[in-house]
Amino acid sequence: MRKSAKGAGTIRKKTVTRNGKPYTYWEARITTGRDPGTGKQIQRSFTGKTQKEVREKLQAAAVEVNQGRYTAPSKLTVGQWLDIWQRDYLGSVKPNTVLNYSQNIRNHLKPAMGAIKLDALDAPTIQKLYNSLSEDHAPKTVKNLHGVLHKALQQAVKVGYLRFNPADACELPRMERKEIKPLDDAAIAAFIRAVQGHRFEAVYLTMLFTGMRRGEVCGLTWDCVDLERGTITINKQLQNVPGQPGEFRLVPTKNDKGRTITAAASVVKLLKQHRTQQLRDRLRAGPVWQDTGFVFCNEAGEHLSPNTVYHNYKRLAASIGLPDARLHDLRHSYAVAALRAGDDIKTVQGNLGHHAAAFTLDVYGHVTEEMKQASADRMEAFIKGVSNL
Repeated sequence: MRKSAKGAGTIRKKTVTRNGKPYTYWEARITTGRDPGTGKQIQRSFTGKTQKEVREKLQAAAVEVNQGRYTAPSKLTVGQWLDIWQRDYLGSVKPNTVLNYSQNIRNHLKPAMGAIKLDALDAPTIQKLYNSLSEDHAPKTVKNLHGVLHKALQQAVKVGYLRFNPADACELPRMERKEIKPLDDAAIAAFIRAVQGHRFEAVYLTMLFTGMRRGEVCGLTWDCVDLERGTITINKQLQNVPGQPGEFRLVPTKNDKGRTITAAASVVKLLKQHRTQQLRDRLRAGPVWQDTGFVFCNEAGEHLSPNTVYHNYKRLAASIGLPDARLHDLRHSYAVAALRAGDDIKTVQGNLGHHAAAFTLDVYGHVTEEMKQASADRMEAFIKGVSNL
């Protein structure tokens, strides 16, 4: 028996009975390859109302098969593929990120398109979901959802279930960058006065004068602080354990990018004083003390709760007339102060732990523009001064 060659196809006319009436259509079959396990032919069929229609489909498929570009349609639904993707392809993703992916899939993607065949999912269907969500959700929510779906579909392309990613053609709602609100000099002075004597004084001042994130300062350990050289190595952060409220663990820093910063002399002095006070607390606690190595800890040596640090800051900020201030504003305040003091954008990027200087410039570009104008004003004053000599 002669075996059909790969890319070979046939066309035939077929008649079936539907609702008691004969129905005629055309069917084409093409050999797309062989099952590596059984050696049997793998065939794909096309149907249409006319011979011309199925011939065109057959010819297009034959070209792809012969050029090695043919991808067999997947029998999976979108929902089934999303389950596989979560189970098999997220091993290197951080637990909190996996949790966010799962929530987006459960709350939005599966209800809207879980039953659709994976190879039938198209850009208009995805766009319809994005447009619907945009009516009562923030643009960032839609962007995050798109990120999850796009990654999952891109993996489907890599493994051969899809020929292309339909999410590529979708348009996302425009995102307005949230205005950063660093503390001005007067507010910083007021905050420093308000925080004096507070149990988290050293925490907040370290954040304000180094730009460390909340999770980073809560996860800082003494083995990463060199008080002689005045350096701080930031290579981990304290983060919630997904699905376990009140439980925390140390994980790599954002972008998995550690950094070592040189702290200002005042910060080094502050940390030395804090270290001395912590040793007193340790003696006072006796056997209750847990030697965790955290720079900032409670009376028993245990790590601080990032949530507690946040809520205490909100109360302090409100006490100086800044009820809307965010804890992250301390980080912004550091960045703006550093730029205005003359630090170049690359240095600020490194100290903040941003993945690229372009991102730092995008966030704080308005500050550099102000600096350029101030430079121009100084030059104008100089020109006028020498012109009158």
